[in-house]
Amino acid sequence: MKLHEYQAKERLAAAGVPVQSGLVAEKVSQIPSILKKLGRGPWVVKAQILSGGRGKAGGIEIVKTPRRAVEAAGRMLGKSLVTAQTGPAGLFVHRVLVCKAVDIEREIYAAVVMDRRAGRPALVVSAGGGVDVETLAAASPEKVLKIAFDPFRGLDRFQARRAALFAGLTGELCVPAVEAFLGLSQTFLSSDALLVEVNPLSVVKGNRLMAVDAKMVVDDNAAFRQKDLFAEGDESCLAPSERRAHKKGLSYIPLDGSIGCLVNGAGLAMATMDLLLLHGGRPSDFLDVGGGAHVDQVTEAFRILLTDKKVKAILVNIFGGIMKGDVIAQGLLDAVKKSGLDRPLVVRLEGNRAEEGRRLLNEAGLRIVAAADLADAAEKVVAASKGNP
Repeated sequence: MKLHEYQAKERLAAAGVPVQSGLVAEKVSQIPSILKKLGRGPWVVKAQILSGGRGKAGGIEIVKTPRRAVEAAGRMLGKSLVTAQTGPAGLFVHRVLVCKAVDIEREIYAAVVMDRRAGRPALVVSAGGGVDVETLAAASPEKVLKIAFDPFRGLDRFQARRAALFAGLTGELCVPAVEAFLGLSQTFLSSDALLVEVNPLSVVKGNRLMAVDAKMVVDDNAAFRQKDLFAEGDESCLAPSERRAHKKGLSYIPLDGSIGCLVNGAGLAMATMDLLLLHGGRPSDFLDVGGGAHVDQVTEAFRILLTDKKVKAILVNIFGGIMKGDVIAQGLLDAVKKSGLDRPLVVRLEGNRAEEGRRLLNEAGLRIVAAADLADAAEKVVAASKGNP
């Protein structure tokens, strides 16, 4: 789950990270009172969408007068903002964050991410803020410092000091930089985050350190531990099909192919998509119903695929373990009865109660193509998606 900039800043401020002060508006009429609370301008008006690249797309404006601030908010609120990361449809702007503008003298990149190779979180710092750190790391790796740390002990103060010195935050900036890096790591760990990023962490006029922008991504698997955090989640950026899937506890990601996939298990889903590509097809989704799905979840998963107009054929690939083959079969039958079946359907059932599941499907009298194995299923559904028998 992604958090908006203002939400990420609230959590960083609570951890002692100095952030650029600001207030959120959902209506243009709120802007004048917000400006009075913030004090003299200039101010910056920032569209709150879950995407990067807002500045280049007109989603961030620096204004010097209240009238300009109202006009800027009017251009953003209630409109869709298209950035390099949103796709052509863009994302709808429900809120803007209005902050006091600051005089930035120097920019630093700072983030805490999960280092999969090390199996630990890592603090990443670069003296070059406002840049694509991945590109920078590839082109000039010496300009990026990565420090992996113990998730139970947290980032050590000596590690934070090393990062501060690497970023050139010395003298009277060293102590606040250390505290900021410690705050980043604490926020990361306490929120079950996958990413906590400040870009830029700026040195502003008066030789002060300040987080001017912030981004957070929280692990969806931690929803049961982070109930308050997830209650604030914004699903407005998700497609209707994604929102439906989330409500049923399904893992669903829409893609751009023409073959709908309904699979149990993330690893099996990825292998299924690989085989589709190998046989010349393209998946329309990643849809994992999980190991313990019930009939309602399977039914909803199938109906989500049927609502996708670009889907030309559907592949159901289930290996029964905790998930029973007859449960999957019954879910498919229920979905077909409620929604109809107007596209080719290829089913591969193996494992726990797979024989019972196949029997249910055969007795239903539906036009379902049975597959002997995964490769056979991929070959048949690709052919079906192209209109071949």
